[in-house]
Amino acid sequence: MRALFFGPPGSGKGTQAARLSARRTLPHVSSGDLLRAAARSGSAIGLRAKGFMDRGELVPDALVLELLFDRLAAADCGAGFLLDGFPRTEAQAGALEGRLGRGERAALDRALRFLLADEAVLERMSGRRSCKGCGTPFHVSFRPPKVEGRCDRCGGELLRRPDDAPEVVRERLAVHRRDEAGLVEFYRRRSVLREVEASGSVEEVAGRVELLLEGA
Repeated sequence: MRALFFGPPGSGKGTQAARLSARRTLPHVSSGDLLRAAARSGSAIGLRAKGFMDRGELVPDALVLELLFDRLAAADCGAGFLLDGFPRTEAQAGALEGRLGRGERAALDRALRFLLADEAVLERMSGRRSCKGCGTPFHVSFRPPKVEGRCDRCGGELLRRPDDAPEVVRERLAVHRRDEAGLVEFYRRRSVLREVEASGSVEEVAGRVELLLEGA
């Protein structure tokens, strides 16, 4: 199975991709993880990516695609893979199709779109906190600490990442909604688009995902 999970930030697509990867023994290929690993590696391509990331800029499509294609060429991706976070636009999807297309068949068996209202995204992301000391994650609504602002594990200070601030989340959502429209139509034309309601528990969403991927 070759599948893409896409949707707004905070919709749980990465969590679901990781769960499905473990269940089906398929590589979970996250563009974010690829970029961070490349930046840590010190390789020529990694240093190029790190330069953009350090400046807070988007890494150019050509660079991300180069990393992605290298990863998908690995032996463990031969039987399939789960893409998470890329492609994000119709142009990126077209580049992926050009490299991975299989004649009359689409490059992917499923493109699973996670649906979550903007206000729900805002609540999920703006409420996230992590411990400055040990990195343990919390959420002010869904996983609150026993003592406000302090880690249950080590007592460290809980911080919110700058990109989880409400104004930043709204900006990221606006960009996502703009770019997503073309991606949706791209995969709808190829008859591989499926949509999953991303509200509810992790287990509830996982059940919906499994149903939509049957036969892929």
